[in-house]
This record gives sequence, C-alpha cells and structure tokens, in this order.
Amino acid sequence: MNTSAIISSLIEQRFLPQGGLSQVFLVACGGSLVDMYPANYFLNSESTALHSYMMTANEFVHAAPKTLGPQSLTIVCSHGGNTPESVAAAKLAQSRGSVTVTLTHNENADLIGFSDSNLLYAWGDDSQVINNPMAIILSLCVEVLHQTEGYEGYADFRAGMEQIDGIISRARRQVQARCAAFAERYARESLFYILSSGASYGHAYGFAICSLMEMQWLNAASIHSGEFFHGPFEVTDLNTPWILMMNEGRTRVLDERVRNFLLQYGDKVEIVDAKELGLGVIPASVVEYFNPVLFYSVMCEYRAALAKIRQHPLETRRYMGQVAY
Repeated sequence: MNTSAIISSLIEQRFLPQGGLSQVFLVACGGSLVDMYPANYFLNSESTALHSYMMTANEFVHAAPKTLGPQSLTIVCSHGGNTPESVAAAKLAQSRGSVTVTLTHNENADLIGFSDSNLLYAWGDDSQVINNPMAIILSLCVEVLHQTEGYEGYADFRAGMEQIDGIISRARRQVQARCAAFAERYARESLFYILSSGASYGHAYGFAICSLMEMQWLNAASIHSGEFFHGPFEVTDLNTPWILMMNEGRTRVLDERVRNFLLQYGDKVEIVDAKELGLGVIPASVVEYFNPVLFYSVMCEYRAALAKIRQHPLETRRYMGQVAY
C-alpha cells in the first residue's frame, strides 16, 4: 500500500487549504484499537507539534474532543467493517469536517461509506506487513509526521519495513517448540497477567482481552512493566502465571527489571524476548516501534497452541455475535 501517496494527497487537497493538519485521532474497538497503539505511541514520542489521540469508538461518538474538525485526521479501523460503534465514529468525524481514513478487509463494509480514503487489506495466515493493520496504521502515521514536520528516522523506518517480514517468519518458526511447551504447562490455568512496555503495551492489553478473554474465555489482565512495582508485584508467587513481552529499544530496561524480579520470586513465567527473536537487526533509531508488529505474529502462535491443547477453537464465542448487546 502506498501510504506515502495517500497522505500526500490528503495534505495537499484537504489540509493545506484549512491551514494544515493539527491532530490525529485513532479510533476503533477491541483488536482494531490495539492495532492503533504503536502509531499513537510513535506520534507522542516523535512529534513536536502534531497531537495524537487514541479513543475507543463509542467514547469518541459520545464524548468527542472539541478539537475534532477540519484540521483533524481521523483513522478508523474495523476488521469486518460493520462494527456499529466504528461506523458511527467515522460518520461523526466526517460530520465535523475531519478527513477520515478507514481500514477494513471487507470490500462491502458500511465503514467505507464514511471514508475519504479506504485501505482494503487482505487477511490470512501470513506475516506480510502489507496486510497487517497495525503496521499499516503505523506507516500512515509515520508518513503524516514526515510530511508535516519532517522525521529524521524516516529512512530507518522504511528499512525496518523491508526487514520485518523476514524477522517475523524466522521468529514464528523459532517459537514452535516453546509454544507447544507453554500450552502443555498452562492448559489448566484460568488466570494470566500479561506484561510489556513502550509501543508493545497495547499488545499486552490486546493479548489479554482478545486472545485470552475473548478467544479462550480465560481471565486475564495487562500490566505495564513500569507499573508492576507500584502494586501488581505483590501477587507474585509460585502459582500465578505471567507472560512478559520484552522489547528492544528505550523501554527494555523496564521489562528487564520485571524479568529479574519474576525469575527470583515467581515460577510460572513465560518470557517472549524481541532481542532473542532477532528484532535487533532493525536500525536502533526505530526498532522500538516494530516490537508489537513482531509480538502480534509470535503471540498468535502461542494462542493457537493453547487453543489446540484446550480443544477450544479460537473462533468459538458465547456472546459475541450470538446474543443481542
């Protein structure tokens, strides 16, 4: 997808006549909102003037910020494209004069009707970032920053995008045995705590609410590595399962501190380390933004192994799409 051309066209045709682009709103629900976390983290880390907001769609509809308007870019993602809250969010954004970019894999999605530019991605069991909503949204926001303020890490980011597919493919092969061992050991657990930091904290949240709670009906909670020592570490014992996703980049020190404590006082600790999985070949200036893209694919292997041994298919739902809500 030519995210550069999309953003360039929108800036020239829509934002320049309005005095420029001032803020980006990242809006979605559930897993699609999780896909937006790295982009929000990136903009908040690298921008000096552009403001970024990430909101769950229904809150955006009912409590939209007053700054939403002609100088806003609203990015709305819905995998199936018909999530009512997300469609309503895109409709509201357009009604307020915001430029709206949407992402979905459904070419007949209702969401597309409220879009100034829609990105249609394929969906399947592959590691190509061209079809990964998280990577696409991140790429869009990198282009926004580069074309409005300038971004000195732009060339390194593009190089990382060229490398990440190969890294993911190797990592998925590398974790097969440990995923099977994880599933065997934890098949009968009912509660998991998921830890990470930086751009990957969103995926810790996503693995908890989507992969474990939604897809496996298991209790789970995400905890930021930086918050672990401010309350949560008191429940550490030999019986509580922890999954720690360790980042490459600036926040790795937070994850390492958690790892050291858990290995001393805990027993049921699964460590998924981006450095061990080869992410370090990506330029250091941008590597932290690729952690969650790697973790998404790797943790899909973990959840698939757990679903198989528990005989609980990932597609099984008790309420979602089954009852009125």
